[in-house]
Amino acid sequence: MNARRTATADTSHLRLDQQLCFSLYAANLAMGKVYRKLLATLELTYPQYLVMLVLWERDELTVSDIGERLHLDSATLTPLLKRLQATGLLDRERSAEDERQVVISLTAEGRALKKRAGAVPEAVLCATGCAPDELHALKRDLDQLRTRLANTR
Repeated sequence: MNARRTATADTSHLRLDQQLCFSLYAANLAMGKVYRKLLATLELTYPQYLVMLVLWERDELTVSDIGERLHLDSATLTPLLKRLQATGLLDRERSAEDERQVVISLTAEGRALKKRAGAVPEAVLCATGCAPDELHALKRDLDQLRTRLANTR
């Protein structure tokens, strides 16, 4: 029986509640629920919302430009873009300079959606129950963590 306790103590680092990855995963699930409710009125999924955020910052980007901003490859991004095009929020056209590239641009409807989406960040802030400076620090720390993990080989 004593050997069993020792073995358990030696593996305490394998407990679920000790895992950073699980805390990030669970927080992501909770955040996803918040966004799902908020984005339902915009008829957007969370990944579609991210694409729209990128295009609201700067219109007429290539698929690879959008993918770089979102850390997504074109195989993941292309179906998202096709769905957004089908809903009338954006257009996809081959570049006149380089036909291998597809340029994504907002339609009038896509630009108009930006105003309706304006309330989303404030609603998310309220849902967190955090002060803006707390969230700013958390975002900074998560950005640094992502950068470190991306540079790990």
